[in-house]
Amino acid sequence: MNQTSLKKTVAISLLSAIAVLIQAIAFPLPIFPAFLQMDFSDIPALIGGILLGPAAGVLIEALKNFLHYLILGSLTGVPVGEFSNFIAGSLFIIAGTWFYKKKKNASSLIYGLIFATIFVSVIMTFANYFIIFPSYALFLGFTTDQAIAMSQSINHKIHSLFTLVVFAVLPFNLLKGMVLTIITVPIYSKLKSRLKTFVPAEK
Repeated sequence: MNQTSLKKTVAISLLSAIAVLIQAIAFPLPIFPAFLQMDFSDIPALIGGILLGPAAGVLIEALKNFLHYLILGSLTGVPVGEFSNFIAGSLFIIAGTWFYKKKKNASSLIYGLIFATIFVSVIMTFANYFIIFPSYALFLGFTTDQAIAMSQSINHKIHSLFTLVVFAVLPFNLLKGMVLTIITVPIYSKLKSRLKTFVPAEK
């Protein structure tokens, strides 16, 4: 039992470190406002959630964002972005692994991640409208309108917070969820047998 706990602790630590490194190379997409960064740091947490249970995945998300904040800080001085990333990643892991745990095969994983993509996109649309974006404006000392103006890009003429979350945040989260699904499924399929010998999956 102690050996298994140690192996899980090591696995969580390694996956968290990998997630931090991946998060550091996040990049914007030309078709979206620059503050929406595409990164694949949820993949290590998702793998951890699938193998060790959703609680492990959420812990990896928490460690990743805590370390990211300690190392790089935050534009607002308050970890609003890290908190948003943690909530979105944790919801994605919980929703995705809930489906997967029922049958534990590739099909259930794919269905789970598709459901998680839609679920998280909807939840984060409301969260950005009512909590996250107003928090950014508050801690930066801007009005919401000023913050929205700063979010505009050449390809986006954003006139309101509603336009921002519906036509930028929502499609971005849908796209990110699809990309994470496409990348995670083959990675998990290849690593599943090897990782099981290192850390037995939760029953």
